[in-house]
Amino acid sequence: MAVTPEILASWRSPRAGIRRHLARPRSEAFAFSLLLVFLILTLVGQWPQAARDAFLAQEPSAAPRMLARSLAVLATIPVWYGLAALSRLVAGLLGGQGSWYSSRLALFWALATLSPLMLLQGLVAGMIGPGPGLWLVVAGAGIAFLWLWLTMLHEAERNGHTATSGQGNA
Repeated sequence: MAVTPEILASWRSPRAGIRRHLARPRSEAFAFSLLLVFLILTLVGQWPQAARDAFLAQEPSAAPRMLARSLAVLATIPVWYGLAALSRLVAGLLGGQGSWYSSRLALFWALATLSPLMLLQGLVAGMIGPGPGLWLVVAGAGIAFLWLWLTMLHEAERNGHTATSGQGNA
């Protein structure tokens, strides 16, 4: 299934969405690609705000601002892996039966599913700017992320969901 319909399906039923991904053969490349989808779309979503900030600062181009944001987005990759590992440790202490891979997949798919809201957040930041509208979108995106991630993580940890390749739990 293409990514866009899969994202829409996961908004309707996050548990079914993560189950579809957990049923695939284990692939670290696939899990990483989900994280990259989120990071790239988040970066694209920041373009309107960078353009607005450059215009207000009377700079000729938003390119330097976008370069800085690109490097900042890339620097978050270890943070996302660390958050997935921490969530696996906490879930394990609470009786979760998943794997390190399933917790990464749950987090990365929740982030990829959140990508449309990140694009909306960027549009609001660039077109409207700071204020209650932006605050509402940011708060909504944060709540949506927590709902998606915790729902998907719960499903990944339930009944020992693991990928079908049999490559251990690393």
